[in-house]
Amino acid sequence: MIVPYTHEPFTDFTVEENRQQMLAALKKVEKDLGKEYPLIIGGERITTEEKIVSVNPADKEEVIGYVSKANKELAEKAMQVADKTFETWRKSDPKFRADILFRSAAIIRRRKHEFTAHLIKEGGKPWKEADADTAEAIDFLEYYGRQMLELKDGVKVNSRPIEYNQYHYIPLGVGVVISPWNFLFAIMAGTTVAAMVTGNTVLLKPASATPVIAYKLMEVLEEAGMPAGVINYIPGPGKEVGDYLVDHPRTRFISFTGSRDVGTRIFERAAKVQEGQKWLKRTIIEMGGKDTIVVDNEADLELAAESIVQSAFGFSGQKCSACSRAVIHEDVYDEVKNRVVELTSELSAGNPYDNSHFMGPVIDQGAYDKIMDYIEVGKKEGDLLVGGTGDDSKGWFVNPTVFGDVDPEARIMQEEIFGPVVALTKAKSFDEAIDIANNTEYGLTGAVITNNRTHQEQARQDFHVGNLYFNRGCTAAIVGYQPFGGFNMSGTDSKAGGPDYLIHHMQGKTSSEML
Repeated sequence: MIVPYTHEPFTDFTVEENRQQMLAALKKVEKDLGKEYPLIIGGERITTEEKIVSVNPADKEEVIGYVSKANKELAEKAMQVADKTFETWRKSDPKFRADILFRSAAIIRRRKHEFTAHLIKEGGKPWKEADADTAEAIDFLEYYGRQMLELKDGVKVNSRPIEYNQYHYIPLGVGVVISPWNFLFAIMAGTTVAAMVTGNTVLLKPASATPVIAYKLMEVLEEAGMPAGVINYIPGPGKEVGDYLVDHPRTRFISFTGSRDVGTRIFERAAKVQEGQKWLKRTIIEMGGKDTIVVDNEADLELAAESIVQSAFGFSGQKCSACSRAVIHEDVYDEVKNRVVELTSELSAGNPYDNSHFMGPVIDQGAYDKIMDYIEVGKKEGDLLVGGTGDDSKGWFVNPTVFGDVDPEARIMQEEIFGPVVALTKAKSFDEAIDIANNTEYGLTGAVITNNRTHQEQARQDFHVGNLYFNRGCTAAIVGYQPFGGFNMSGTDSKAGGPDYLIHHMQGKTSSEML
């Protein structure tokens, strides 16, 4: 019997026992630093001369691991293995596939702090953020396993006395999963197992900044009983391996989470029918956001300020759902602005190892340089109220930064920065605030802080985002509770962690039998 789904609880690190367990896990994980990790193709470990070097973004001299790098030839080998394995895997019992997910969740749950420690080291995540990432990975495994059990017998359709009709879902084929570095465990695991549990075979190309945690997931899935060749682990360069597999005529679908530029490029390339290709490739794409918290003049202003700060600076703003814009009614603008500055001034950025900082680093030098460039842009477009500085001498640290009195059309109000930078602007009315909130090309998350029920209902109708929150921040969607995905240039709105997500990885088949 499968118990009803509930999300994995978060760890309270104010409890001394939990804190000590986390420190012990970090010590354990440190013994693995600098190890070499092979590719996994058809269950075979393949070591290549060229390596991806994964480093700790909080201490760039600390090497997490040396990961073998795939090339076109190895990508082709993986495709052939996945294509062949699909012929048997597609006929496997959905209950067996779901059981692999349930067993994997149990393994990770038993070693929860160990996985969290990997995320602190490889992703530079503060303890709370890393623990939530691990919990979300468990949630995806538990939730998608249950969803597969609900979908395995199809959907009831009508029959007539002379016929018996059935409607059920079958897998698509070989899927290419290209996962991001920010939720290096949760999104990577969720996108991978969603493709696998639905009966597809998978080519997993994790982000080059965080490939080691993806190898750790492979070990878990193998321990849980996943057959060889079902998921093939092939980290490698996007321009070489990614493009090759997106273009490949045997690729049936691509699941991608990352930047707008890469996502639109994948969408375009996948649309081209290659020689020998006999289907239209499906794309499941999530591309980020420029997310807004709206504060009206009937709001709890302390809640508003706290929501802005938490949503803007959690995990250094490196979330597609992060608050990077706040639109505040002019009547309360100064009060909210001043409180945001006060709260931000209390935050520090530093190595997350000892859990003494609210923020850790940003992921790498490229991210650091991009964010610092945007801060220079922001200095010309608004008033720098707090922050605006960084330090990349040991790790890549950017201090939380707030700009005030920014024009709604300014670059820092329109372009995704993906760092700890938030811009504040004022609105004369709630109508104008919603107009400003909608004035970007994205549509992922948003929040409205208000005690006015009419404003809530107006926002429900007019605030065009996939995930809308009231009287809370605009981050931290929970699997099975707040299905996650956005509109416009935020992607295909596939709603990860929702009741129809798995269907994106399958196709409906009708069979009709005359009686």
